[in-house]
Amino acid sequence: MTNYPLSIRPFGVHAMLIEWPNEVKEAILEDILQFNNYLKSNCLNVEKWEIVPAYNSLTLILREKPIDFNKLKQRLGDWYAARGDAEARTKYLWRLPVCYDLELGIDLEEVAKKLSLSVEEIIQKHTNHVYTVFGIGFLPGFMYLGGLPEMLEVPRKSTPRLNVEKGAVGLAGKQTGIYPQESPGGWNIIGNCSVPMFNPKSEDPCFVSVGDKVQFYQIEKAEHDLHKIEGEVGIYKLEKIKWDA
Repeated sequence: MTNYPLSIRPFGVHAMLIEWPNEVKEAILEDILQFNNYLKSNCLNVEKWEIVPAYNSLTLILREKPIDFNKLKQRLGDWYAARGDAEARTKYLWRLPVCYDLELGIDLEEVAKKLSLSVEEIIQKHTNHVYTVFGIGFLPGFMYLGGLPEMLEVPRKSTPRLNVEKGAVGLAGKQTGIYPQESPGGWNIIGNCSVPMFNPKSEDPCFVSVGDKVQFYQIEKAEHDLHKIEGEVGIYKLEKIKWDA
């Protein structure tokens, strides 16, 4: 078990930010998730505290009253040193359908040209890879998926669109992700996922958690349209596999 150097600082009067080394690494994310689990199981009342893991940080939020920063900072350092080998929650691999039809993948041909690849090669490489959920944010249910193959790395668009369609699958830098709702955005859109990523009416609005894995598979437009209908009425069944790797 590696003890990483942590930076602990106020994040407003009701929150604290714990930061690990500024690197995107599976080992760091795993340590964050283990400490997250240790805090929830042994240290903090989960009914009062909200704990948000992402990339190289944990944000602790206590809305009912201001945080005593100095007191909690000392405790957090002690808790991190004493955390042992606490295990993070069970992780899952989610297989998500994507239609790469050019009507939906509105930047697919442009991306292929920039990367000197064919459209078919972009799709093959995008679906062959297993991605890690490093963070959820920007929009409710927006997953930042790390581990994009280097040959698919493409910069964000210089001018963001005012409206990106719900379910749009994009590329930006070293990441890929899915827009859970219509919004402005600057990612390069290469397809559309037919599965709703966020449902505010559900007991668990976002079914995916930080640390989970995601793999895309290609579907045709007709199947995409059918999945969207199934998702809207709540009968679509997600493909979920326990991740043991």
